[in-house]
Amino acid sequence: MSSYTENITIPGEHIQNVFGQYDKNIKIIEKEYNLAVVLRDDTLKLVGGEVNVKRAISVLEEMIKLSKNGNAITEQNIKYAISMSKTGNTQVVSQLDMDVICHTVNGKPVKPKTMGQKRYCEAIEKNMIVFGVGPAGTGKTYLAMAKAITAFKNNEVGRIILTRPAIEAGEKLGFLPGDLQSKVDPYLRPLYDALYEIMGAESFLRNMEKGLIEVAPLAYMRGRTLDNAYIVLDEAQNTTPAQMKMFLTRIGFGSKAIITGDLSQKDLPRDTKSGLEIALKVIKSIEEISVIHFTCEDVVRHPLVQKIVDAYEQYDARLSKAKNK
Repeated sequence: MSSYTENITIPGEHIQNVFGQYDKNIKIIEKEYNLAVVLRDDTLKLVGGEVNVKRAISVLEEMIKLSKNGNAITEQNIKYAISMSKTGNTQVVSQLDMDVICHTVNGKPVKPKTMGQKRYCEAIEKNMIVFGVGPAGTGKTYLAMAKAITAFKNNEVGRIILTRPAIEAGEKLGFLPGDLQSKVDPYLRPLYDALYEIMGAESFLRNMEKGLIEVAPLAYMRGRTLDNAYIVLDEAQNTTPAQMKMFLTRIGFGSKAIITGDLSQKDLPRDTKSGLEIALKVIKSIEEISVIHFTCEDVVRHPLVQKIVDAYEQYDARLSKAKNK
């Protein structure tokens, strides 16, 4: 079969960024599309099958756009653009780059990196209650925190409330040293970490002292009505049905609630049903509530995490298929 050749021009100042350290980005493209890439001055020559060369060109064009916008090209960028090239929609990669939610305390922009994340952010903008359900590493909690902090800074809400059920993954709260707050703090640490990164430690502590930001176990929500607040319930797969109902009925006027969870990582006792699982069935007919399901393609951590998530999904699918036989 004859080879197809096509050239693409890449500005000299962006070559290193697009190629990556030790040319790892180009090697990924070469391997994925089974082609050869040769650089001569500022011209890339691609040789391979016609369809694959054209797809690789579309990926490279998106990477050049990202580089021109000041982004460091990551392996996740490359892999996601390759995934999108199979649908003929690689341009979404550079389009996502324009949707900046906020900036961290160090000036790093926080923005959706996949279409799943983009749909999630759009749903949060439009709806009072949003469920973000999917595997680890898809940005469910981090993006919810970014949206909450942005709304707080823009005076759209008067306070932020962040909560998690204090369910331990195989360990017991009673074995931890200190008072109750010391015991539950480890379970809330991921929320603190995101707050520190986006808002800064000083600003967070100052607002927390004023009562404008609250990070607390879910049990502390009982009996309250939460008006004019941005509420994020994290690790919702570890709620009981009663806890989830309690939380959803706390939401008052002028508030917005984001519920995040991963149904594949439940830490509840074996015979206990997940409040998140039940809630998704109960609220599915309520138009004002949006449910966004993330997949392994939305994982934005190390590429190995995406492979692990995908492997577990395939394993669970095989188990389910075997049980149904």
